[in-house]
Amino acid sequence: MSQTLDLSFFYLLANQGSLAATARELGVTPPAVSKRLSALEARLGIRLINRTTRSMSLTTEGELYFSHAARILTQIDEVEQMVSSSRATPKGLIRVNASLGFGRRYIGPALAAFYSRYPEVEIQLEISDHPLDLTTHGFDLSIRFGTLPDAAFHARKIASNRRLLCASPLYLQKHGAPERLADLQQHNCIFIRQNETPYGVWSFAAGSRTQNIKVHGALGCNDGEVALNWALEGYGILMRAEWDIARYVRSGRLQLILEDQRPTRADVYAVYPQQLQLSARVRTLIDFLVERFAHIDHLSEAE
Repeated sequence: MSQTLDLSFFYLLANQGSLAATARELGVTPPAVSKRLSALEARLGIRLINRTTRSMSLTTEGELYFSHAARILTQIDEVEQMVSSSRATPKGLIRVNASLGFGRRYIGPALAAFYSRYPEVEIQLEISDHPLDLTTHGFDLSIRFGTLPDAAFHARKIASNRRLLCASPLYLQKHGAPERLADLQQHNCIFIRQNETPYGVWSFAAGSRTQNIKVHGALGCNDGEVALNWALEGYGILMRAEWDIARYVRSGRLQLILEDQRPTRADVYAVYPQQLQLSARVRTLIDFLVERFAHIDHLSEAE
């Protein structure tokens, strides 16, 4: 019980940002708040807050304690909601991790729309160039592409997403279009280095098998937007998610090539730790994302 009270106390202190404001909220004196904080730090054996006469800031350990305190308190509140059958309106903190391009263009606006519908939630989005470990970083949800994680996590598909080969008319006029997969080895291919995927290897579905093609190119980057701009400017052939290139194909700035070939898919999944599989707020958010992304930008309905 005292540990739960400590979590609530520290969560309030970190949100208020000062001993005086916390004291006013609790109806006690600032020295009483300082004494309680010191007792908490002594129990844990670490410093949670850097304090001066004018300001306070969370230490690295304090940031970690705060993020987990917020999640634990939200889970406690959610259990009480389930017990009292008050599950209609999700509330509490949801921490989300998403990739750079998809996170900026789709997940950020989607989370804002979710908050507009459910104003009792609090959302923290962290965008990164590679998936962050959910447990270590205290995330409730991670948006990931392609291969699913191990059995320690649950996953639900929130959007279908093909990857396609394309190039600008400028590049194709100068170098011609490949007619078969082997021809890719004679072209300048633009690489996107993502996660642990082999660099310079493109994978294609060949019936029940996967065919890997080693391709070459002078330009590579870990940011999809940079790679896309290189393709638009005529520097090479790009393999990219359908949602990212659809508008450029329709406008004629990019042309699809080797359309009879099928690069391995990069469907979008919402991934969450096993212990959150019954979380009302996370489940409601996932349902919202599935509904929102049902018509994500596709060139056709064919899958």
